Amino acid sequence: MDTPPLDELVDVVDDQDRVLRTAPRSEVYRDGLLHRCVFILVRDPQGRIFTHRRTDTKAFAPGAHDCFVGGVVGAGERYREAAVREAEEELGVTGIRTRPLFRFRYTDGDRFSWWSDVHEAEWDGPVAPQAEEVAWYDWLTEDELAERLATWEFVPDGREAWRRYLEQRATG
Repeated sequence: MDTPPLDELVDVVDDQDRVLRTAPRSEVYRDGLLHRCVFILVRDPQGRIFTHRRTDTKAFAPGAHDCFVGGVVGAGERYREAAVREAEEELGVTGIRTRPLFRFRYTDGDRFSWWSDVHEAEWDGPVAPQAEEVAWYDWLTEDELAERLATWEFVPDGREAWRRYLEQRATG
């Protein structure tokens, strides 16, 4: 039987991303503890980006849109392992390969903060998104995504990761 998401154990880390201890995700969220997350930008062979609306039951940013799949890194799990696990779970696929791009510390300036390891992947095949995670999805061009970012509610950490992705790509 699967562990409920808020009972999953995650590593609590410091400002240098060193593990201090483990704690249930519910405690990490409740107390605003620094932890680790992965973000995976998934493109199809035409370069379109998997974009989705999160379900209304998500603990963070319910109902918001995102152009990354991903989630919290489990206790003792490496970023790369978590990126593959999260991408496969959310897309409902197996055999995906991710490529790490960069890492940054996200903070909402108030309560939430996590190390964000950003990856990208290409997927050439059908997807069967996880119903508990994804309420709607489509493959959008970068121009379509830019239009949606201007008009739809997006998760704030995904917005920041996208901004940094574009910045990194521009500076090459």
